[in-house]
Amino acid sequence: MLVVKDLERTYPGEVPTRALRGVSFAVERGEFVAIMGRSGSGKSTLLHQLSLLDTPTGGSLRIQGDDVLALSDAAKTEYRLEHLGYIFQEYALIVELSAIENVILPAMAFGTASAAYEKRATELLEIVGLGDQLRHYPDELSGGEQQRVAIARALINEPDILFADEPAANLDTASAKVVLDLFKKLQTDMGQTIVMVTHEPDDRRYVDRVIRLEDGKIESIERDGGRL
Repeated sequence: MLVVKDLERTYPGEVPTRALRGVSFAVERGEFVAIMGRSGSGKSTLLHQLSLLDTPTGGSLRIQGDDVLALSDAAKTEYRLEHLGYIFQEYALIVELSAIENVILPAMAFGTASAAYEKRATELLEIVGLGDQLRHYPDELSGGEQQRVAIARALINEPDILFADEPAANLDTASAKVVLDLFKKLQTDMGQTIVMVTHEPDDRRYVDRVIRLEDGKIESIERDGGRL
């Protein structure tokens, strides 16, 4: 599904910053993987490279066999829209739009027919438990509810991979559990591939593997409580 080899990201400056230093791993279809590590270890930087929100300075990245780093900027944008979903820590909802309108936006950009995307958006909001709040605006929703709208939005174009950057970091314990239980349900019931950055040790119980970073390199890859 996703194969990363010797990925590097260096930020220029008077003293260049090597945020990623030759990272290599693979993610299988239907797998739920967590990227963990201390602040500054390169977690979010890595997620930005994998989701094509940024461009690495070295290495290779293949998604379903496609050399996505060889795509033009315009082609990367189209690829993200068609194949990848992204959930931000800060929800990134448009406050002037209702829940269903926020979810619909990526489908509109993809050119999906109006009736089809409204039906799909309604179904997704029902799946995330917000079927009775379709017309509510972000300021009428709790943080956990806003994040669930963001999850529905990320799923609207049926992405091959769902990326999530600290999706529960701004939530209380109960809301965080709802979001993580939802991720697990998406994996179990829909076969959704998920790559999630998190700093919470307890989140390990939801995932199949943990890729642990330190200083821009992989420190360990762990499954079922042990190292691989």
